[in-house]
Amino acid sequence: MKKIIDAHIHLSNIESFKETAQSLSKVDYSLEGVQAEMEAANIVLAIGMGVTETPKMGFPDYEANTPMGLDLGESLPKTIVYCAGINPYKLDATAIAELEREIQKDYVVGIKIYLGYYPFYAYDQVYDPVYELAEKYDLPVVFHTGDTYSERGLLKYSHPLAIDEVAVKHRNIRFMMAHFGDPWTLTGAEILYKNRNVYADLSGLVVGARKELEQAQEGILLQHLRHALVYSNSYDKLLFGTDWPLAPFGPYIEFIQNLIPESYHEDVFYNTALKVFPKIKKFL
Repeated sequence: MKKIIDAHIHLSNIESFKETAQSLSKVDYSLEGVQAEMEAANIVLAIGMGVTETPKMGFPDYEANTPMGLDLGESLPKTIVYCAGINPYKLDATAIAELEREIQKDYVVGIKIYLGYYPFYAYDQVYDPVYELAEKYDLPVVFHTGDTYSERGLLKYSHPLAIDEVAVKHRNIRFMMAHFGDPWTLTGAEILYKNRNVYADLSGLVVGARKELEQAQEGILLQHLRHALVYSNSYDKLLFGTDWPLAPFGPYIEFIQNLIPESYHEDVFYNTALKVFPKIKKFL
């Protein structure tokens, strides 16, 4: 496999990530672990999704400051950049000013909004200042869509249909649906097909190690996804991502290779990430 860009990983001090890494995906959830695993899988760059939690609240943490970052270690390796995470409850003038300072740093390549984890739709006015900054600095906005990795999430806010309104209103911003809206992938496919400024990553479709990934390929679990991929006919707008540590890099690469026609592998695993996240070019 040629060089790969992983457009969606995590590297935050989140208890649920630690538990999943130990009990399901069987990965070494540490700075050393992610670097070793990336090197073995020929992943030359990974884009982390900024998120933090406090022991009292856990994620989603309504008290977390905007912007949220990656706090598993003291500093990031050169092979990892990140999207600044947004807590809509902390978006006053001071937070917006701090967000603007943060996104001008070289290694901050996008903005992440956690639909479903926080009870706001993508088109709610609370996010208008974030979209203004995204357009001003030509940064993509990544939305969590689909199932939430927390019982405290509210699914109506993470349904991908709401992204259509935002994409129409903000035509100059690139938006990326994390997880392709799974399980509402047919809706996600229509949003992708209709809107030239919307992309999707294929991360987090299955949680677990090689065994779970192979079982998903063999069964009927992903028939809805295969249907959606064919319906959207937008393979050039899909990005590879793992949601690491929820799945190991190597087996997840094989999993996505089997879902995507080989003629689109170079786009999905590398080229499209450069279009959506132009700031990453200097790191490659």
